[in-house]
Amino acid sequence: MNRRPTLLAALALTATAALTLSACGSDDDSPAKDKDTIAGADTGDKKSPSPATSAPASDDRPKIELPSDLSYTFDWPKTGNKEKDAVLADSEQSIKAVDQAIVKQDALDKAYLYYYEGEAAAETQKFVQDYVDHKAAITGSYRFYAPEVNVGKDGTASLSYCEDQGKAFVKYLETEKIKKTEVTAKSYVIYHTSLKKNDKGVWVIQSIVSQSGSAKCQP
Repeated sequence: MNRRPTLLAALALTATAALTLSACGSDDDSPAKDKDTIAGADTGDKKSPSPATSAPASDDRPKIELPSDLSYTFDWPKTGNKEKDAVLADSEQSIKAVDQAIVKQDALDKAYLYYYEGEAAAETQKFVQDYVDHKAAITGSYRFYAPEVNVGKDGTASLSYCEDQGKAFVKYLETEKIKKTEVTAKSYVIYHTSLKKNDKGVWVIQSIVSQSGSAKCQP
């Protein structure tokens, strides 16, 4: 999948999914579902809307509204380079946009489709749908740090960064039960994202991979 991980260990996503779900646990009797629709995948006569058709214009960025029980710290100092800072700013919004989709229980929420395309959008749809299927959301606080961004002359960029999931948890909507887990090495995750600048001037995520327990991200 893409974007940063959002803990839901019970929902077993594929190893190629960029979103790791190790920081928070959930009940072992909640198996992953394998029949989620993938954004942009061929489903016969019907196809999911693509990011290109779902996203608003760049001067009308989607509004992201998150509940008060979610908080974020981005230790991403500005670089002084216009394009690098734009990559960081758009990536911050992409992270929050996926969380909004989870909170809204909408696997095709337009906000994240604004920042994700192709494989990344497809994997994100599946990721969010797992939460929807299990009537689960997220709560707590996230911290992002140690960013490394590179921008090419061809309109592409790469960004790696760490995430601390130690204070973020899964919340089951029907019972309001919060599944808290012990902080371990796996609570610290590194992400590697590939982006491109689209025709609206937005740095959109094309692919993302992650690794929990990264030595680089340990406190």
